[in-house]
Amino acid sequence: MAESGTLLEVRNMDKNFGVTVALKDVSFSLERGLVYGLIGENGSGKSTVSSIIAGMQEATRGEMVFKGKPWKPSSMLFAQQNGIGMVVQEAGTIPNITIAENIFLGHEKMFSKGPFVDRKKLVQTAQRLLDKLGITEFRAEQKTYEIDMQMRKIIEITKCMYWEPELLIIDETSTALSFEGRVFLYRMLEEQKKNNRSVLFISHDLDEMCQQCDKLTVLRDGVIIGTLDKSEYEQNMIRKMMVGREIKGDYYRNDNDGYAEEVVLKADCITTMNDLLCFSLKLHKGEILGLGGLSQCGMHTVGRALFGIDKILDGKVLANGKEITNPRKAIDNKMGYVSKNRDTESLGLSASIFENIASTGFGINRWKLGLISSRKENNYVDKQIEDLSIKCAGKHYNVNTLSGGNKQKVVFGKWMASDAQILILDCPTRGIDVGVKASMYRLFSEMKKAGKSIILISEELQEIIGMCDRIIMMKDGKITCEKLRGPELTEHSLIDYMI
Repeated sequence: MAESGTLLEVRNMDKNFGVTVALKDVSFSLERGLVYGLIGENGSGKSTVSSIIAGMQEATRGEMVFKGKPWKPSSMLFAQQNGIGMVVQEAGTIPNITIAENIFLGHEKMFSKGPFVDRKKLVQTAQRLLDKLGITEFRAEQKTYEIDMQMRKIIEITKCMYWEPELLIIDETSTALSFEGRVFLYRMLEEQKKNNRSVLFISHDLDEMCQQCDKLTVLRDGVIIGTLDKSEYEQNMIRKMMVGREIKGDYYRNDNDGYAEEVVLKADCITTMNDLLCFSLKLHKGEILGLGGLSQCGMHTVGRALFGIDKILDGKVLANGKEITNPRKAIDNKMGYVSKNRDTESLGLSASIFENIASTGFGINRWKLGLISSRKENNYVDKQIEDLSIKCAGKHYNVNTLSGGNKQKVVFGKWMASDAQILILDCPTRGIDVGVKASMYRLFSEMKKAGKSIILISEELQEIIGMCDRIIMMKDGKITCEKLRGPELTEHSLIDYMI
């Protein structure tokens, strides 16, 4: 007979980082056979709670009970071996080793013959697991760098599922996944429930949370605001619980302002190594142009090619008539780029907030003699921290101490400070909470009104419908439709063009 009742209890948990209070008197219980959601703004304490449960760090005060016994894991490896697996928000794989080695990282002794690891057996065991879970996009013997970031998240989920965890913790993982990746993840959640195991699920996607979670606990500033059963879900109420104020569902643009005839960025029949063959588009002054489709449709490659990151084999990219062949030329021509892979391509995680924002201002902040003015540089950084309300202990703290939303604000701060006139934004609101998302949308609208031009690449149809003047849908590297902003533009009217 399957066990029933409480799987995990968290009692009166506090967590302090110096004078910063991350958690205050947090208590909740998690029942077997449920998907239990934690939701809140960036910095609300969700990832802190989950990391303590999974053995990444210790609480300052409080206790935990897991399967009826006191729980104080010494490490993530200990937690994994004893029934709790966690897929972390940040990258959790090592690129230069095989997929099989990533799956069994830390458990190589299982395949040891004396001092040597039986790599053939390791690969075969990993491949059997991939086959069992229905994963066909890659093979166990492949190097991890050969597959994209979202597929690497699938590896992390696979690694957890091998151990058949009693509790699976998913921390902001779904935002890094394509549609197909999310289908796989949701199948694993159902698998957990079917086997009377549980899931602690963290996501900023409120629709997703309401659909997938049986219970939902809202955190704000390290304090539990309330816990709701599925029958009590109401999105505007949940948003208000999260941010402490009302955020209505229609927080997208409500204007019908057009854009100028002037073309500021043009892709003229560009061909790249991957995805694009004679691809063309035009971006106008004061326009927000949306690119949508499934993750593998080529839209992310468009953004990289326009900024000069991906090599163009044929054709040209022109910004205000000047050819863009590399990121340096793009920056010199007042362009900015926000990558979908924020932590690996848009930020120096081991560098400070100051260093990240100041990195775009070396030309602006020089004296005539060529030396950097520390006064100018400090003003340059301080203005962005204030204007974007970046929550941080100080500008000289490392970026990796920030929540996901505040990291994204630092990325925006780099380009706002440099007064970029053309911005290519690839999934810019991925992994950020509803409050920060609303402020980002207001920022996009303000930039448009100031005559700046934006390409918004997004896997969320509602986002591009709500924010863009013109929408281009893509499939297999080609444009399948182009539509203007208007009341007839709906998700249903676009979905056939992406599948």
